[in-house]
Amino acid sequence: MSADQARNAAGPPYDEQEPGNGESGGQEPGNGESGGQEPGEQGAGGQDGETRKTVWVALGANLGIAVAKAVGGAIAGSPALLSEAAHSVADSLNEVFLLASLRRSERPADPLHPFGYGKERFFWSLLAAVGIFVTGGCFSFLQGIEAFRSEESESLGGYVIGLVVLVVALLAEGTSLLRALSQVRAQAKVHHRSTLHEIKVNDDPTLRTVLAEDSTACLGVLLAILGMALHMATGNGAYEAWASLLIGALLVYVAYVLGKSARAQLIGEAAAPEMQQEIRDFLDGRPEIDAVTAAMTMRLGPDSVMLAARVDLVAGLDSEEVEEALVRTKQELRERWPELDQLFLDVTDASVADRVRARRARKDLDDVVEERRQADAV
Repeated sequence: MSADQARNAAGPPYDEQEPGNGESGGQEPGNGESGGQEPGEQGAGGQDGETRKTVWVALGANLGIAVAKAVGGAIAGSPALLSEAAHSVADSLNEVFLLASLRRSERPADPLHPFGYGKERFFWSLLAAVGIFVTGGCFSFLQGIEAFRSEESESLGGYVIGLVVLVVALLAEGTSLLRALSQVRAQAKVHHRSTLHEIKVNDDPTLRTVLAEDSTACLGVLLAILGMALHMATGNGAYEAWASLLIGALLVYVAYVLGKSARAQLIGEAAAPEMQQEIRDFLDGRPEIDAVTAAMTMRLGPDSVMLAARVDLVAGLDSEEVEEALVRTKQELRERWPELDQLFLDVTDASVADRVRARRARKDLDDVVEERRQADAV
């Protein structure tokens, strides 16, 4: 049937209603008889609660460690220890950003933000990446360069204090890291994935940032301990200087990775290719759909995805059959993928060129999924 006939038969346009309202446009999260759950309820709410606990554990550990490192670094005159203090200060500030993102992203949709505030998490995770780069990485580089120029001698007692502080810091950072890994393992079990694969594909920027910070912190503390120990053993301060530079390089790399991920999410990252492939398979398998000319997705938050699809229905459907087919399709989509809380189905006439482009896009998607599978298998 033609697109105009389908629209006229089924009533108001399927893709032109106000977002969040109507039976065929994307419903407001949590509303409607077939809509997805409101973010923050049930599964999503439990995950956010665990993430909030993880962030609070990391914040408490980093605040205490930052003070201890700063005092120990001042007593020992250790550039590596002072670099680690700056690292902990950056991490503490970032945890405050992440807690703010959790609270602000839970605000309900409103007329100015009809798709909700889920992307707040992506914005604050970007600020966290900037904080790691400026407060942690740049300060560590400055400390390392200054250490090469400095000829001051440090006392043995001061360095012993510094090493004790670092060992305690390693225990605290390790505890926070174990907490984050425990949450990742729990999510991996729910999704029937390995822990490593869950870390790679996890879409929660808050948890990913905490995990990256804690991992980097543990490695940074080990580098600082090694630099201080070699300095004590050889009397050569260059070891500590190099430790500071390595810590700075590590922080800059982590900031780059986190910032790159946040940028992709902020500008409109699609759902995982595997999810896109499954959705296309589902739509292609619907008996009422003759062709799917486009199926575009965008992440609106860690547990929120928008789907906008153009479909050509089979010929011969009357008005009631069209409406029932679209409603039933959306209900089943939401049942299989609860995160699809914004759905838009546009009935269109598929030309030959549209079908060719759709087949080409599907092949490209299948190639991407296969490449990801091969990379995961390595």
